[in-house]
Amino acid sequence: MTPEDTAALFTRSDGSYLFARWGRPLATVVFGVEDQTLAVVKGAVEAVAQLAGHSIAETDPELGANLMVFFLRDWDELTETPNLDRLIDGLGPLVDRLKKADANQYRVFRFDAKGAIMAAFVFVRMDDQMAQVPADTIALNQIVQTILLWSDTAFTERSPLAQTDAGHTVLRPDIAALIRAAYDPVMPAAAQDASHALRLHARIGALQ
Repeated sequence: MTPEDTAALFTRSDGSYLFARWGRPLATVVFGVEDQTLAVVKGAVEAVAQLAGHSIAETDPELGANLMVFFLRDWDELTETPNLDRLIDGLGPLVDRLKKADANQYRVFRFDAKGAIMAAFVFVRMDDQMAQVPADTIALNQIVQTILLWSDTAFTERSPLAQTDAGHTVLRPDIAALIRAAYDPVMPAAAQDASHALRLHARIGALQ
């Protein structure tokens, strides 16, 4: 991964650079799944958090849960969820946009005063395409894309995941290295200057 590759992962479609990592332990709650899938999602959270060197908590003292993962069949289920509109501004128009785009996944982030991630809402609509994907692959993909604030175009052409020769789905080594570097204590929790990408790339090399 070159410095340009690193910068591209946090450069948004409007040309702005925006990076953020979590500033508090992950407290996860999952909706719309059976116990077996719940364990898979929680396992993905633990694996990615361990990779990042980030902590996990049972509850968030301010929010209760700060990482909420929703599995649903139809986007209208979001507007029917009690009090969700209090957590996500503009929920109704968002649902309309997701339906119009025929989207099957979406993530919403909230940030603290320093710009670090303080909460995330992950929505997965189990359409025909998503229903063919193994639960562990869906879970790992979503948590990887939630552990950092990536660009809105970061993974449009290439997934953060890869398959081994044995057919197992794993995190790409270059993305894993980047996540580890991003959570290094010497790195800032948030950045809006593209020079951050140079520091991040240098940190990847230092940790290898």
